[in-house]
Amino acid sequence: MLVFSDFRNPASLALALSQTLALYPYLLGLRTQSLNTGFPSRKGIAYHGLAYSISSFFKMLSSDNPLRLQKYLADMGLCSRRTAEGYIRDGAITVNGKIAQIGDKITPGTDEIIYEGQRIRHRKQGQIVFALNKPKGFICSNEDPHNERTVFELLPKDYATIRLFCAGRLDKDSEGLVILTNDGDLANQLMHPSNLVVKRYHVSLKQGYPTSKINKLVKGVSYEGQRLKIEKATLLGNQNKDSSKELDVWMHHGKKREIRNLFMVLGFDVVRLKRYQIGRYSIKGMPKGAGVILQENDIKKLFQHEETI
Repeated sequence: MLVFSDFRNPASLALALSQTLALYPYLLGLRTQSLNTGFPSRKGIAYHGLAYSISSFFKMLSSDNPLRLQKYLADMGLCSRRTAEGYIRDGAITVNGKIAQIGDKITPGTDEIIYEGQRIRHRKQGQIVFALNKPKGFICSNEDPHNERTVFELLPKDYATIRLFCAGRLDKDSEGLVILTNDGDLANQLMHPSNLVVKRYHVSLKQGYPTSKINKLVKGVSYEGQRLKIEKATLLGNQNKDSSKELDVWMHHGKKREIRNLFMVLGFDVVRLKRYQIGRYSIKGMPKGAGVILQENDIKKLFQHEETI
């Protein structure tokens, strides 16, 4: 077991370092494949898989230690860590009867955490990562008074009582791959733009898009004070044609309706938008409305990359 007693004591520090180095080959082995598949375009991104492995490993070792409140709420499946920070800023969370503040830490199973009048029950449950092929007409929200159909209605009944949330959303009119999970750390890793997790989309347009304008998609446009752009696009279909209504689009970020608005500004109407792949994990062959629980190898694929953009 690692010793985290007092790093100001040279002996304790030496012991901790030696134990960490002894475990390093094991940790490295957990994400060997990920190390060979990262983007070289941003220094250190190739080590993303290793970083996630180390993070998960130390999380396991320190499960009984105080946790930051937003991390605990995400671990309990209430929401993502970023959303939890918003709840805390809005004063919607109390800890032992006091309004919580950003930076507060809690002891799982001991402190009483209340959200909207409901106590957050501490439970130890395994990681759940569910890949769903979302049909059009469903929203990526746990609850919305203006929309009756949510992606959570598509889950098997066995998961009806488990609080899951979307690690990245698709709008109501779009379809394709959505990741549902109870793991706040994983959701944050998938959604944060600095991690360069690539999402691939099949875009169908009303008008043919010319090859000569591909660079405009990559360069981007300004729209309502935001910069809209993608990382890569290729025309689908007959490669001898100078234009196509079907495109394969790559991006590793994603503002609300970014792809639709980008094409709209350039004068093209999106008639169908499907996200079919995240990292190297694809839903090819998966029926609409169906889904599957991802195992470790599939979760790794979410963070892997097929080629440099």
